[in-house]
Amino acid sequence: MANQNVSDVIEQYLKALLEADEQVEIRRAAIAEQFNCVPSQINYVIKTRFTPERGYVVESKRGGGGYIRILKVKVRSGCGLVEWMIERLPRRIREEDARVMIQKLYDEGIVERQTGNMMLSVLSRQTLNVGDRETEEHLRARLMLAFLQSLQYER
Repeated sequence: MANQNVSDVIEQYLKALLEADEQVEIRRAAIAEQFNCVPSQINYVIKTRFTPERGYVVESKRGGGGYIRILKVKVRSGCGLVEWMIERLPRRIREEDARVMIQKLYDEGIVERQTGNMMLSVLSRQTLNVGDRETEEHLRARLMLAFLQSLQYER
């Protein structure tokens, strides 16, 4: 644990809570106090590590009785992970987010290692090489959509 930063420790803590229950409700200030960090550190961890691409939905309520609720995503019966990803795919996607989605597809046995690595290669910044970030992210999202749609019919 000596090599871990506070974000990693907070992430592991929240994931451990989610192991026991598919939903956890926290108070940002209480968690920040527990880990001796600023509340914005909690926001950062939740925003970057508990995303739909990683299998989570986050809800929050501000104010005196406010909370942050993290839920493990359950894919609806009859609607697979690929369809779920297609429905929620943004118009622009960062390379890291594409990597996380491909890892999830691999972890769930939807793509094999070789296919996942090929997808990563095609979606990499080096391969796209379009110059500006916005165009790159739009192109990556379109390619990811094409990959996901092709996976719907290969089963």
